Amino acid sequence: MDTQYDVIVLGGGAAGLTAGIYLSRARLRTLILNEGATGGQMTLTHEIANYPGVENISGYELARRMRSQAQKFGCTVKSNLTIAAMDLTGEIKRVLLDTGDAFTAPAVILATGGKSREIGAPGETEFKGKGISYCATCDGDFFTDKEIIVVGGGNSALEEAVSLTKYASKVTVVHQFDHFQAFEHYVVEAQKNPKIRFIMESKIEAFEGDEALRSVKIRHQQTGAITTMAVDGVFILIGYVPNTKRFEGIVTLNGAGEIVADAGMATSLPGVFAAGDSIAKRYRQVTTAVADGTIAALNAAEYVNAKKKEVKAEEVL
Repeated sequence: MDTQYDVIVLGGGAAGLTAGIYLSRARLRTLILNEGATGGQMTLTHEIANYPGVENISGYELARRMRSQAQKFGCTVKSNLTIAAMDLTGEIKRVLLDTGDAFTAPAVILATGGKSREIGAPGETEFKGKGISYCATCDGDFFTDKEIIVVGGGNSALEEAVSLTKYASKVTVVHQFDHFQAFEHYVVEAQKNPKIRFIMESKIEAFEGDEALRSVKIRHQQTGAITTMAVDGVFILIGYVPNTKRFEGIVTLNGAGEIVADAGMATSLPGVFAAGDSIAKRYRQVTTAVADGTIAALNAAEYVNAKKKEVKAEEVL
């Protein structure tokens, strides 16, 4: 088995697969290591309707096509594995699997992604993509003239609640506290919108339905009273959790645990780049992940090729 590569990509979502396409097409030996199923968060989206040039496609199918394209150019993709350890600090980076297999490369791209923070209430898993969404930008137009709930009280929740009024007939914001954490201008904008109403000091206790979400149970935090509310959709916007725990103390992370990368997707470690939902940025879409993966790949390729030239120059001397 060939264990030496030019670039190792950790993560097989949109960013990682895009990086794999660019790197392998540039004739660099490229390995993608993905701990879950290939496609990442993309595969949880029932329908993607805002990917340029593709009117609509399932997240699963888009991921399958990206993987196939990367492999066609010679990229090796390994999924459903466990990374036991890694050393990214030296000139040659090393990644060890729990099987004992070890892979090395002078450059690594961290594209481990993350996930939207969940409520954890019964029915949440069952109705993901069937009425429950974690992305207003992705799924807002699917709820045209429908009644929806937005869960959350931060900047993103209130900003998206206002945005969703372009589609929905009514938006109900459910928030667990008696005050918002959002900036004042987001609060004012939401409060003055006639389509938005608020249920404060309350949490969703359960999601109910049949083939799709039909209603939610809402518990008032102070009184304990539970009410059932019929609803067509729920947008859960209570934060994002990046998959970066293992990089603590290795590359620079911000207070939210996101990888800090520059415009070229370089991290604080030479030869280590980052892309996609694991980095510090505002927008998390398939298209932005693809852009990150492209930039990271091009800069990683430049880094590797420069290292190769250095080695050749030393050999001549």
